Amino acid sequence: MINNDDVWRDVFVTGLKNAHAVEHQALALMDRQIERARNFMEVAEKLKAHRLETEQQISRLEQILSGLDESPSGLKDAAMSMSGNMAALGHTFAEDEILKNAFANFAFENYEVAAYKGLIVLAEHGGYSVALDPLNASLDEEARMAAWVDQSLPALTEKFLMLKRAGENPSR
Repeated sequence: MINNDDVWRDVFVTGLKNAHAVEHQALALMDRQIERARNFMEVAEKLKAHRLETEQQISRLEQILSGLDESPSGLKDAAMSMSGNMAALGHTFAEDEILKNAFANFAFENYEVAAYKGLIVLAEHGGYSVALDPLNASLDEEARMAAWVDQSLPALTEKFLMLKRAGENPSR
């Protein structure tokens, strides 16, 4: 018979491993976008800063997993990283690549916010209080990035249109 505490732990550990893999996907997405955001240096700079936060988030997740005598899933990490590269590549052929990336980033950042909120609930109710500060720190970073993407979208769209009207290729 499975103990309910074991079920709680299994769900928490799985969530941590999934979040770790998603953060690797985020790195791949950001790397491709940073390379291609030549006409949108404000986006590239924000992505570079968030990339550093993402590396810290990965480290936090690894510390929590280590404290549970667990390790990240290399297979999940590799699969999600490849998925991130493929997703970013898919937008490179679009005339409005920067806009598509912004829309995808809005969805992705809010997904990460939801994932961290779920992990915090699991940590609170599962008795993993040592995980709360690192998870809350990551949640705050993701929420700030989600808010920035949301708030910057109007100006990004206007700049895209201005460049397009001037005959430039805004996505290059």
